[in-house]
Amino acid sequence: MARAIHQNRAGTFFSSTLILWLVSVFFEILFNKRTELIPVLAGGCFYQLANLITRFWISRDPLFVNTCVSLLHSTVTSASVIFILATQWTTKDLNEMFDHSEVFGGTWPWAYKALCFSCGYFAYDQWDMLRYGLFSGWIPSILVHHLILLICFTLALYRNVTVNYLILTLICELHSIFLHVRKVRRMAGVRNASSKIVRMEWIFNWLTFFIARLTSHILITMKLLTDAPKFGGGMELPLALFGMAGMNLLNIFLGVDLFNAYRREKKPQQDHRNE
Repeated sequence: MARAIHQNRAGTFFSSTLILWLVSVFFEILFNKRTELIPVLAGGCFYQLANLITRFWISRDPLFVNTCVSLLHSTVTSASVIFILATQWTTKDLNEMFDHSEVFGGTWPWAYKALCFSCGYFAYDQWDMLRYGLFSGWIPSILVHHLILLICFTLALYRNVTVNYLILTLICELHSIFLHVRKVRRMAGVRNASSKIVRMEWIFNWLTFFIARLTSHILITMKLLTDAPKFGGGMELPLALFGMAGMNLLNIFLGVDLFNAYRREKKPQQDHRNE
């Protein structure tokens, strides 16, 4: 009973913030003529459509549908980020690519649209989890994660600054691909830890966790701290540091959860060998 009450309170709070966010986006588009923000709404509609198609053709299980759409987002976003960075790498050297003026005030081709589209996904996903109760705890970490991203992404899009920084943070979606693949695989009943597919999945899961998520976010945080004097007196640096602090903390929790999941999957195999 107490758990349900706390879940309702969390749901009410996060639903309210999502509604305020949506009103803000519509206000910017309709009254401030910010038509470049339309891909935010397009992204939300695209992933909601993917949700409906998955629900109609594959499964009606809310968690399975949500995970499949999340896998789609991770794949699309990873491909977009790799394309953006690869395109820049062919025209600029690394020092120029990651110069403060470039990552703070510049916007790489397609970066703004990619960030808008991904922002729309996080709004869709927040709504889907709230709608079907796909969260738990007094302060659900997944809803906090999405709220932090929506705040950081939206303010960056409104002010058209740090867009490239945020594109760099989305490198972590490479790891999310394997998180979602693991979840879908287990829901589909494939749980044999000794199979080659599962072993390869875990290898890529750990590699991308350490390289694409943990290391990349630490390097971005170090870049922010190193370039702190170049930010001036605006709100961008405190907000960016707050966002990255939250992301790094959540990465630690995710790493612990991933390690525990790995041990649980390996334990039945070890017990079988000891029989």
